[in-house]
Amino acid sequence: MDFDTLRRTMIDTQIRTWDVLDPRVLAIVTEVKRELFVPTAYRHLAFADFAMPIAHGEYMWTPKMEARVLQELDLQENHRVLEIGTGTGYLTALLARLAGMVHSIEDRSDLAQQAESHLRVQDIHNAQIHVGDGSAGWDRHAPYDAICITGSLPVLPDIFKEQLAVGGRLLAIVGTGPAMRMRRITRTQQDTYESSDLFETEVPPLRHTPAPRPFVF
Repeated sequence: MDFDTLRRTMIDTQIRTWDVLDPRVLAIVTEVKRELFVPTAYRHLAFADFAMPIAHGEYMWTPKMEARVLQELDLQENHRVLEIGTGTGYLTALLARLAGMVHSIEDRSDLAQQAESHLRVQDIHNAQIHVGDGSAGWDRHAPYDAICITGSLPVLPDIFKEQLAVGGRLLAIVGTGPAMRMRRITRTQQDTYESSDLFETEVPPLRHTPAPRPFVF
């Protein structure tokens, strides 16, 4: 298959139409080979506009959502990034190509091993995969200039915001299906945050996160 042609078509028909126009993001999406991160059985669909199934009932985000999140995070070369939910490592690779260091948390050891292999193939060495529970963040390397949570959350725990550096951005999918929204939170000062909802989506929930308490009259 002509993956380069399919990649260009994906960028023109999916990513650009979602207002992703940052030349750095478009360049990285062009350079990182998405087809090498997807399950072999789905390689012919590597650039399709759908959430691709991977192991354990998990899914890769759509290409346009991956690119939009990269643009919203506004990563710089000196930034330290936290990713919750590594999956195949594709988004990890994109983050690493734009930032200084990425710490990605994956609670499935087999997925973590596969992701590490994918990153080595792409010659990416500024991303570290940690096997563990990231449902309460990862304070070991905090604060972070950017945090990206790939599973949805019914409510966003404050601990994630607290692990942001001042000026840092957090992207999280908040809500319960089908009413979920991609939320961007910026820590403008030590005790001040700005929040905005960017678009609607629906993805599987982040594992280990406690359900919100029911309202009691």
